[in-house]
Amino acid sequence: MIIYLLCLLLFSLGIYCVLRKRNIIKIIVGIIISEYAVNLFFILVAYRKGGRSPIFSPDSAILNMVDALPQAVVLTSIVIGLATTALLIAIAMRIYGKHRTFDITRINELNG
Repeated sequence: MIIYLLCLLLFSLGIYCVLRKRNIIKIIVGIIISEYAVNLFFILVAYRKGGRSPIFSPDSAILNMVDALPQAVVLTSIVIGLATTALLIAIAMRIYGKHRTFDITRINELNG
């Protein structure tokens, strides 16, 4: 149970960075932290103590197998997260190239 609370703490840290930080790079890092906290939660939900990999063979009991669906979801989430992170970094680079700052408050002051 404590590991789920630590996962929630990691997710909360990521959301805190997204909502309270003013630097675009710190916001991107917060998104990455919260994304990997969700991935960790999916893996923790699928974990079974003493479980086997989901390869079917005649001598393996079906009751003691690890569910492969959360593993597939996390793999897909990692790929989508990588593409999203690359897009966010590209947008941050364009913003820096135009405004010469990563600070959101300074960017809002430079409208016009």
